[in-house]
Amino acid sequence: MQFGIAIFPEKEVQDAANSWRIRHDPHYCHIPPHMTLREAENWSDEQLQQAIQQIEAAASQTSPFHMTFNRVSTFFPVSPVLYYALEDPAPVIKLHEAICSGPLAITQPKYVYTPHVTIGQGMAEGELHDLHGKLKLSKIRYTSHVDRIHLLYQTDQGAWTAYQSFQLEGNVSSS
Repeated sequence: MQFGIAIFPEKEVQDAANSWRIRHDPHYCHIPPHMTLREAENWSDEQLQQAIQQIEAAASQTSPFHMTFNRVSTFFPVSPVLYYALEDPAPVIKLHEAICSGPLAITQPKYVYTPHVTIGQGMAEGELHDLHGKLKLSKIRYTSHVDRIHLLYQTDQGAWTAYQSFQLEGNVSSS
């Protein structure tokens, strides 16, 4: 079964992202706006149990935090993706590194991890550039509180749904 690990931003961010995703993201119907912490992968029951233990360990050592999206960016020319970018990605990168260690270590990553919320993908180059040009002139400032991580699985119909959620429980004063 396919599993992935993600953060879901607050409703304001999801609503803003969905206003673009409905027209520009073919995955709109399969998963709400999210920030991937670890890419989807097929896991056996044993790998799933190891993953749960790793996520629990990371969640127990991570304090809840806020993230602020302050601009639209793109991965072009590497990938035709348009996304909301973070003002300070450090807390999310730290969480990603805590999760992607031990049994969930990624030995040869395909790309440098860049936390983001996708608002468009799979667009033609011209459409991507037009939309990016329009959106980068917009004032964007969405803040979202992060207090949990979600382990997701893909259903037979292709949709993603929560398998288990993990509360961030680190010492708030130590972050």
